Amino acid sequence: MSTTTEKVTNVSFISKFKYDWKCNRFILLMSLPGLIMIALFAYYPMVGVVTAFQDYSLFLGIRGSEWIGFDNFMRFFNDPNFFRTIKNTFVLGLYNLLWSFPAPIVLALLINEMVHPKVKRFVQTATYLPYFISVVVIVGIMKSVFSGRGIVNELLAQVGVAPIQFFNESDFFRSLYIGSGIWQGVGYSSILYLAAITGIDTEMYDAAKMDGCSRFKQIFHITLPGIRPTIITLLILAVGHIISVGFDKILLMYSPATYDVADVISTYVYRKGIFDQDYGFSSAIGLFNSLVSVVFLLGANYFSRKHLDESLW
Repeated sequence: MSTTTEKVTNVSFISKFKYDWKCNRFILLMSLPGLIMIALFAYYPMVGVVTAFQDYSLFLGIRGSEWIGFDNFMRFFNDPNFFRTIKNTFVLGLYNLLWSFPAPIVLALLINEMVHPKVKRFVQTATYLPYFISVVVIVGIMKSVFSGRGIVNELLAQVGVAPIQFFNESDFFRSLYIGSGIWQGVGYSSILYLAAITGIDTEMYDAAKMDGCSRFKQIFHITLPGIRPTIITLLILAVGHIISVGFDKILLMYSPATYDVADVISTYVYRKGIFDQDYGFSSAIGLFNSLVSVVFLLGANYFSRKHLDESLW
């Protein structure tokens, strides 16, 4: 009986595939280069995950390197830098979630409430442009503004305040990191929310105006509930990336003087993998980071599905 069922399933799958190919063959062919790119650069490198369980050597390769089980993971858990990197990663990720996530929602609401079309287009353009600036350029601008002889210290000198070395002070690192991230990404991230707002039925706003609702009440009772599914979906993804802190900007911003607040998992992996050439150990740390991200994503999705009736799947 089971064999017959399997045959029917296989036949139905093949016939369905033939039908899809007949109807959508041009679309499937157009998507083929993208699928090949994903296979080569996303899935094929996953073979290297096995190095996390090896004393990996470039000369011996994956097949010749010694298998050591979970020793690399135990080394990381017993490493003196373990708690520091974990704490810094979670703190930066949490700050980023608390400040960077709601910022584009607020901006989208403000842009949506603008009446003058030229002002609206100007604000959109001005807030979108920083997204296309390289991180290297952004950090360079920040260092020019906040350096010992930068604009900020020049202004402080005018009021008799001694110069502050912002990039060498641990107290300022997180503020600079989060603030620059908001400035760079708030405009581009607001596009999704603006698109969701345009999908709200305008008759609801007309009815609210007739009932005497103010613009603030319309925002809280029509706009925000209307984009609630989008907010929840992006929030789940943001929680899943809470420990995937931006490596490139931190690498450009931090120094040994700020390691106590700036050294995160990704920068520690970089130092161990590139400078110390401890590839198995760095792979184990990276795999640990990925597994924690998956757990956070699954947990956020489960909580959202159970309590908010919205989820990714």
